[in-house]
Amino acid sequence: MARYRSAFVPHDLRQPLRGADHGPLAGLTIAVKDMYDIVGERTGGGNPSWLAMQKPATRHAGVVQKLLDAGGTIIGKTVCDELFFSVMGVNAHYGMPVNPRAPGRIPGGSSSGSASATASGACDLALGSDTGGSVRIPASFCGLYGLRPTWGRIDASGMMLLAPSFDVAGWFAASPGVFHKGGLWLDGKTVPAAIDHVVQLDDCFAEAQADVAAVMHEAVTQLTPHLPRMSHARVAPDGLDQWREIFRVLEFAEIWQLYRRFVEEQKPVFGPGVGDAATAPGGEALPTAEVEDETRGEVIEGTTDENQPSDQQQQQPTSPAPTTPANRDAAVAELDSALAELANAQTSGDFEAYGRALRRVQQAVDAYESTGG
Repeated sequence: MARYRSAFVPHDLRQPLRGADHGPLAGLTIAVKDMYDIVGERTGGGNPSWLAMQKPATRHAGVVQKLLDAGGTIIGKTVCDELFFSVMGVNAHYGMPVNPRAPGRIPGGSSSGSASATASGACDLALGSDTGGSVRIPASFCGLYGLRPTWGRIDASGMMLLAPSFDVAGWFAASPGVFHKGGLWLDGKTVPAAIDHVVQLDDCFAEAQADVAAVMHEAVTQLTPHLPRMSHARVAPDGLDQWREIFRVLEFAEIWQLYRRFVEEQKPVFGPGVGDAATAPGGEALPTAEVEDETRGEVIEGTTDENQPSDQQQQQPTSPAPTTPANRDAAVAELDSALAELANAQTSGDFEAYGRALRRVQQAVDAYESTGG
């Protein structure tokens, strides 16, 4: 059985940190992912070896300072996946925060503790971060509002990094009003704008498991009378596999550049799966990173600016699959089911079905390994 512990780290704040007496966030409580500097505290990044090397911060991270200036009260530092390396929500050193909205299932990560604390009602708002889904996935799994803002829009000073050209601060809330209020203060550049056009990205829907896609389609059908003009499109006419590979290569190259010295000199103890991911792929990714970065520029150029008007919203599933069981027996059953789906897809020759099944198998393997299997 997977170990469950608090959403908060063992080296938590000794007492709440109160912000300004008056402000738009006065009276609201806030939890902070253990990657943002807080004066007098060490930033651990989910790994005890990293924590042991750190000195207490002498100034707050930019987003922390903004929340305090707005009157928020910071109640604690939350657990995250080691070095923010996974979207599963499991930490071999500090345990896995409970998913209050789906007991017995993983909370999603890497901002697992922030999502768990918000979903349990321990706080009103929580800070997370998103590199490849680390706010969006736990928000989805824990039934919360969560957002990955545009890269570079939110102050990243005093924020521990994973892959700098992808990392961005994000936040959680259980209600839309509180979520909106927190976002207005964190951003500072928000301009009200009407949404006149919603585009459903069919190739992204095709990536989801059949049951997830069915639920999404049903929800869209029920909401259509209340939404602006709807249309369909494919965001990646040549397929999304190239995009995934670009992200993988660039992310691992940046991670290796940031943490290579730490890994080689300190030889930290990592949990299952994290050690291999934090070492081998990074060195291999470096030679091809420059080429992939050029391709990324082409992708960005083709999916922004005049091709996506400001009054347009794109619609796609947050996660291709529901949150997976956290206990070993259930994880084994899910893995068996995923492997059977993969075999059927391979026999049928359906390329898209095979791709969906393969990703389900990968997620099931991660879930099984997170239980100590």
